[in-house]
Amino acid sequence: MPLRYTLRQLEYFVAVGETGSIAGASQQVNVSSPSVSAGVSQLEEELGVKLFVRHHAQGLTPTPAGRRLLDHARYVLQQAGVLRDLAGDLSGSVRGPLAIGCLSTFAQIVLPGLRHSFVEQHSDVRITQIEADQSGLFSLQRQAKIDLALTYDLDLPRDLTFLPILELPPLVALHEAHPLAHLPAISITDLAPHPMVLLDLPHSAEYFLSFFAEQGLRANISERTRDMAVMRGLVANGFGYSIMNVRPQNDLAPDGKPIRFVPLTGKQRPMKLGILTSAGSDRTQLHKAFVSHAQSWIESHASKLLGVPSPRD
Repeated sequence: MPLRYTLRQLEYFVAVGETGSIAGASQQVNVSSPSVSAGVSQLEEELGVKLFVRHHAQGLTPTPAGRRLLDHARYVLQQAGVLRDLAGDLSGSVRGPLAIGCLSTFAQIVLPGLRHSFVEQHSDVRITQIEADQSGLFSLQRQAKIDLALTYDLDLPRDLTFLPILELPPLVALHEAHPLAHLPAISITDLAPHPMVLLDLPHSAEYFLSFFAEQGLRANISERTRDMAVMRGLVANGFGYSIMNVRPQNDLAPDGKPIRFVPLTGKQRPMKLGILTSAGSDRTQLHKAFVSHAQSWIESHASKLLGVPSPRD
């Protein structure tokens, strides 16, 4: 009996199963809600099985049969991707979709230019991107929702592989009138009594606070934010100092007020920026090409975009 359902219908089915709603699935696969709804209904008709229980204004819940079929649908989609990638490798071409994750703290600095540069060389590649914190990137990688991620070497799990590209030593960001702003370098002991604006992201916060704990000190946290731009704004308006690893191209907060950046002295571990992939996963021609290009592009733009010397210098 010929198969009449499509991979697209399976993709819609999995998206609805993961998000619990047509609207959520529509956003995930970037297709209109009516198209997703119609695709799922057509799949139910072709399979002769009800996949979801529809709840008015409360989303959809997989039926027992739907739950069993979800895993199989994911596997079919995964194997279809393997077939596509194998065909690309056999032809020696760099083409197809590539899902990239990026740590939200530096995505706006690195990712747009890197994407543009890569697609200029490989016009048959379709890139999608997701910004997330470190925990979110780990989850996306394990769920195979991204092919790789640009991130830091923070609390890396053993089931993922990290390729380091750059070292980013910590910097202290201060209001220009801060009592420590005139110093050529600042120690953790100097900072401890002063109010701190903490970049409160998973793993990142622990990294910054470990500088104090290692010396038996405790940071005087006055403000917390999960947004780099907000953090810079708070610093520039005198709410406290902060610690960061990426220096913006200009020493200004988003509201135009100046920020002073001073090196942090001591033996604090520098952050390493690199590429995160699934351990032991197959490397397609597209994957290899992007990793090589990203490494070269980031190294060559290190000074201009990230404020650190290029490893090539």
